[in-house]
Amino acid sequence: MIDVKQQISAVRRTAGSRRLEAGEARVSTISETFDTGIDDLWDVVTDPERIRRWFLPVAGDLREGGNFQIENHAGGTISRCDKPQGYAATWEYGGDVSWIEVRLTAEGPDRTRLELEHVAHVADEFWEKFGPGATGLGWDSMFYGMAGHVSDAETALTPADAVAWLATDEGHEFLRLSADAWTEADIAGGTDADEARPKGDRSYAAYTGG
Repeated sequence: MIDVKQQISAVRRTAGSRRLEAGEARVSTISETFDTGIDDLWDVVTDPERIRRWFLPVAGDLREGGNFQIENHAGGTISRCDKPQGYAATWEYGGDVSWIEVRLTAEGPDRTRLELEHVAHVADEFWEKFGPGATGLGWDSMFYGMAGHVSDAETALTPADAVAWLATDEGHEFLRLSADAWTEADIAGGTDADEARPKGDRSYAAYTGG
């Protein structure tokens, strides 16, 4: 298993806002460099067989213009696909629609940076209550699973094992560190610290059942 603190430190996080035609939107970005080539990392994040090994089963017409559905999770429409540089899609979950963009950048023959940007309308009630941790802790958990798969697919936690692991003391430590990291990103993005820190605490409590 990958060390919790090492994984938290390996990830970059930013939080801010952007003006869209429909109004202001919140933007959170998470990125990490993986020790594999860009073509392999493209397969990690687009091949259904590999996705289910580090996240959840995904079904649908996985091409530009097609729809996807992650088992018991989000679905959406793939709006752009530019192999192996990245793709964009809607992210539809719980009646809300937001947008994701995945960008891959080669940093050498065997190193690739993956950046995921998540855009949601300001009126999103989860952001107002939890800040970027509303989705950030979930993205961090996904990156942890992805990192384990890329590092050693044979010994990486299965998705089912990862869910059980998040309920352990070590899993709670990971979520606490993730919540704190997203809080700092929120503050760096312009949110007052006295407002950001309670949101981070609420995010941690929501993910741990506290």
